Amino acid sequence: MGRRSRKKTQPAEVDLTPMIDVVFQLLIFFIVTFRIPEVIGRLDVFRPAPDPNAEPETKLDDMIRITVHSRNRFMLNQRWMGLRTIKSNLQRLARVNTRQTVLIQCAEASSHGNLIRVLDICTQMKLVNLSVVTLPPAR
Repeated sequence: MGRRSRKKTQPAEVDLTPMIDVVFQLLIFFIVTFRIPEVIGRLDVFRPAPDPNAEPETKLDDMIRITVHSRNRFMLNQRWMGLRTIKSNLQRLARVNTRQTVLIQCAEASSHGNLIRVLDICTQMKLVNLSVVTLPPAR
């Protein structure tokens, strides 16, 4: 029998460096050339025409401002008033919209009881969006 020669075979190796370079170049190319389509700009939107029989909306003030000063003095939207007048005005405004924002500004020197009276009036009128802040001291 003939002798077989045994050659030491080395495993085949594939160099991955050029393939990785090509993949990175393709990735960079697609990132640079990618454009986001402006879908919103191309949408055809048809809004309904306004109802000619609809009543015009009444413009409300942005906010009702009640200021509680010292010595039982009150202001409603920058006008001096007593508690009874504030109550009647809030009652009139509450008939229009009870969700209107009411900002109650309270001076540091004012009585705690006056703030509670104003809050009680707002509760009686069922006003729900109330904010209470402290007035900065006058200079």
